[in-house]
Amino acid sequence: MSRILSAGWPESLQDDFRKTLARTVQQIQNSRTSPAPRAIMSLPPRVPPSPVLRDQQEYLASPQHDRTQRVLVVEDNETLAYGLRNSLEIAGFEVLVAADGLHGLEMARTLAPDLVILDLMLPVMDGYEVLRTLRDEAIEVPVLILTARGEEPDKVLGFRLGADDYVTKPFGVMELLARIEARLRPRGHAPDHSPADAWESFDDIELNVPLRMVKRNGQEVDLSPKEFALLVTLIRKNGAVTSRMELLKAVWGYSAAVESRTVDTHVALLRRKLEDDPTQPRHIMTVWKMGYRFVQ
Repeated sequence: MSRILSAGWPESLQDDFRKTLARTVQQIQNSRTSPAPRAIMSLPPRVPPSPVLRDQQEYLASPQHDRTQRVLVVEDNETLAYGLRNSLEIAGFEVLVAADGLHGLEMARTLAPDLVILDLMLPVMDGYEVLRTLRDEAIEVPVLILTARGEEPDKVLGFRLGADDYVTKPFGVMELLARIEARLRPRGHAPDHSPADAWESFDDIELNVPLRMVKRNGQEVDLSPKEFALLVTLIRKNGAVTSRMELLKAVWGYSAAVESRTVDTHVALLRRKLEDDPTQPRHIMTVWKMGYRFVQ
């Protein structure tokens, strides 16, 4: 150390160096006599990769899981993905969501969906590449492309890569559900039940979703497509409150042009057609500052 300090350093710098060196020597000596630090024993356990996907796999493979038709939505638009999930769950499907192409591909490989709704413009891996990879790996799950790219060359490429259907945005929710149901229907087999047998009764209101018909006191009621979709959405909530935003996403899709007053207007129209006294409704109830619910 004396040779180092004799190299012409200023006295103040030499003092700082001596103090630093002394502290370092003291720390080394202390480490030799002190017990091993216990902090290393409290390190958190190693987190396994893809915990969400692992949990989904374990749940879906468990005996407690009641297997229903499973739809995988691969969509990076969070608002649209939420609306699709809500509409599909109301229709009775189990819904999985992936926000990019790579995760969507992995979920299609491992979680055995019955149908995939696939956007084309995705981060990480685009929809065309996801579709090409699925077909190259002989994964024959039905794929419905749902995209804003509506030009003929885009559609042709999608079908040539193995898509089963192609729907452009913006889209109608009821039409999309009909296309999904058609793709999931076993080929060569008629539906298990005739549409004429699919009537559901709610006091004086009768509903037939396959026939898209509503009756009140035995008389058919003429509803617009949006009114019908709104009624079905409320009924499928089984008495739970549905907010205006949830209804907007479920019935009107992702369109930002639709305002919340649209829901109120359509609710008012439904009440005029289905309630004895629209000002004192018995079925379509308002929950103050929350939304609406259907009471049987």
